[in-house]
Amino acid sequence: MTGNKFKLGVLVSGRGSNLQAIIDAIERGEVTAEIALVVSDKKNAPALERCRKHGVPGVFLDPKSYPDKRRFEQALAGLFKERSVELVCLAGFMRILGDEFIHSFPERILNIHPSLLPAFPGLDAQQQALDYGVKTAGCTVHFVGREVDAGPIISQAAVPVWDNDDVESLSRRILKEEHRIYPAAIQALIEKRLTVSGRKVTQTNNTESETL
Repeated sequence: MTGNKFKLGVLVSGRGSNLQAIIDAIERGEVTAEIALVVSDKKNAPALERCRKHGVPGVFLDPKSYPDKRRFEQALAGLFKERSVELVCLAGFMRILGDEFIHSFPERILNIHPSLLPAFPGLDAQQQALDYGVKTAGCTVHFVGREVDAGPIISQAAVPVWDNDDVESLSRRILKEEHRIYPAAIQALIEKRLTVSGRKVTQTNNTESETL
């Protein structure tokens, strides 16, 4: 790792499959960044084992050690700022971030959600899709704002919903697309190819950005 690389901070709570996708994309040279710090709010999250395996700095920050959510998030922001984090990526982080933390990283917090937002925000999006009977599901990379799963959309990928799907089978198909579009969105931000205007995010491709 070098001091000149774009620095990512990643928030996790569980197994960290999207964290792994980011790590893999960095190792392949598809994301030109380094992960400066991974923070988990769960002590034994499998994501932290992924960090150890790849030599990525990872820590457990116990929310119960702080008197309230605000103090926890102040400590969280402090850890990222100490590492000069330029972009915060949520990768299965199961907490809703407060305004103070969001304002600490304006238009610098990304999330990946397993539905085609604005459809099926919140928890159990795959089950919501199956219960509703949709024929197409998918995933969305978006900026994090004050409302849950409602920030400006960067990219989406659709997958078909089959008649014999259950949550597990649909989730696997969606997850494959998550692992593809999340690193791509991160790289687009790193390359300054994203322009946000209200709710609309405009993305230029590599060829267009080179000619500007």
